[in-house]
Amino acid sequence: MAALKIQRNDTVQVMTGSEKDRNRQGRVLRVFPGEDKVLVQGIRVIKKNVKPNPQKNIKGGVAEQEAKLNVSNVMLVCPDCGPTRVGFRFEGEGEKRTKVRVCRKCDKVLPTKK
Repeated sequence: MAALKIQRNDTVQVMTGSEKDRNRQGRVLRVFPGEDKVLVQGIRVIKKNVKPNPQKNIKGGVAEQEAKLNVSNVMLVCPDCGPTRVGFRFEGEGEKRTKVRVCRKCDKVLPTKK
């Protein structure tokens, strides 16, 4: 299982999928590396029937929530040049050498979470 190039809080653009979601951008809420899926805010919203639960103070009815989306259907958005593929590069020397994500179009370092 390889590490995903998309991380939480990244901005991504949906490249394929339904007509209403294609070419839309959103923020990644969760990443599921074992399933190769991501949860994107406001994309692929589904309706779910919810039973009322008075103990947890939940009202019943129809709730809307985001569904998982395959990683291959989204592309990371570079702040400078738009949707792009992601590469990796090592920066620094010796013990302080770190692996960073790089935009394949403009070759700039993309921010990573710690």
